[in-house]
Amino acid sequence: MRGFLGVVAVIQGLGGFVARVFFDTEWGLLRRWFDIPTPLYLAIAAAGVALLIWSDQGREKT
Repeated sequence: MRGFLGVVAVIQGLGGFVARVFFDTEWGLLRRWFDIPTPLYLAIAAAGVALLIWSDQGREKT
């Protein structure tokens, strides 16, 4: 489950950042619920990567 949430967070974070910076538009589900500043999209993507790493390390222990 952590891996799935990590993938969704990375897609939403990177997609939102790229849409704002390069295309001057909004993208993703997060924009419908929250008014997020542009740098926070990168933080969301980083949190998604952290979830993916955590999920992978948990898989190696079992």
